[in-house]
Amino acid sequence: MRFLHIGDLHIGRSIGGFDLIEDQKFILDQMIHIAGQEKADAILIAGDVYDKSIPGESAVKLFDYFLSRLAEKGLETFIISGNHDSDERMNFGSSLFQTNSIFISAKYEGRLFKRTVEDEEGRVNIYLMPFIKASQVRHFFPDEEISTYDDAVRVVIKRNHIDPKERNILVAHQFVAGKTAEPKLGGSESASTQKVGLVEKIGWDCFEAFDYVALGHIHSPQSVGRDEIRYAGSPLKYSRSEAGDEKSVTIVETGKKGNVKIRQIPLRPLRDLRRIRGRMEQLLARENISAPEDFIFATLTDEDIQENVMGIFRQYYPNTVGIEYDNAHTRELAQPDISEVVENKSFHEIVSDFYKLIYGCEMNEEERKLMLETAREAGIVNEAD
Repeated sequence: MRFLHIGDLHIGRSIGGFDLIEDQKFILDQMIHIAGQEKADAILIAGDVYDKSIPGESAVKLFDYFLSRLAEKGLETFIISGNHDSDERMNFGSSLFQTNSIFISAKYEGRLFKRTVEDEEGRVNIYLMPFIKASQVRHFFPDEEISTYDDAVRVVIKRNHIDPKERNILVAHQFVAGKTAEPKLGGSESASTQKVGLVEKIGWDCFEAFDYVALGHIHSPQSVGRDEIRYAGSPLKYSRSEAGDEKSVTIVETGKKGNVKIRQIPLRPLRDLRRIRGRMEQLLARENISAPEDFIFATLTDEDIQENVMGIFRQYYPNTVGIEYDNAHTRELAQPDISEVVENKSFHEIVSDFYKLIYGCEMNEEERKLMLETAREAGIVNEAD
């Protein structure tokens, strides 16, 4: 049997204020084409379908379009919720969808959703595990000792009595770590995952009963622990840290028990996300301009900071997302003894200096008040400051 493994669609996302719906439709159409070209039997969508728990109208319409196209092609579609999705909203209509071979598991209800399909080698069991937390699992198994995500996942698998002699596939959305190396983080998951530390991590060895584990949650495509435990990665580059990624879909073919073939098919975006670096004059020289519609993060090495840099850049690269400087001034601020730079300066002076460094002009009074109000709410400065 042949599966198409994807995840982290984040439909409805934007980059630096730029709407990505058009880019997402382009890449979803590409995946539909690949599914037909590869004669896939089913598609596994490993969570984070939407970018927000309350998706916008355009995002919902686009996902409806995607599911309709998959149903037209006769593909069985298996979907789980991710940490960005709303359990209840993802579950809406799930019973009705099953009549069109669309199977959704968005909320853990004490047992894993299971569907058994058959190919020339016999039965294949497909299990769906939506994003779960320890508190959710404790509710159903109060007699179990569950304090971490790892505990929760192990209990869920144990209580479902997976037969390791059969061919089993799991779709899950969790942070799975290897014994020695951590997965390469990227996108919106990197900061949050690093903050929670060991609490969120799940050992890959808990998936021994599964022939293939289709993971979502981390945006960089990669395997963890063994080849058959794999993150498909996001289909588009959603952050600066992903600029160097090669986005793809994963094709999974099941043969006899223990025989799983995995390969990647590259995805080509409507507009790429790139990082460029150099002096402003050099980067904007006519002979150096390429693919101007791409999303651009620029690092300028000029020592002198010009005004309205973003406006100038967008004349050449209209989808410029971010600009930063790397010069003697910024490197000085980045040194460990940065305390000397801000010594005896007020919060307002520090923020004003930083603002001028980045934007090349002074803060106005409205911006100053807004910054001070935000700092007070965050507890950075006192009410009296």
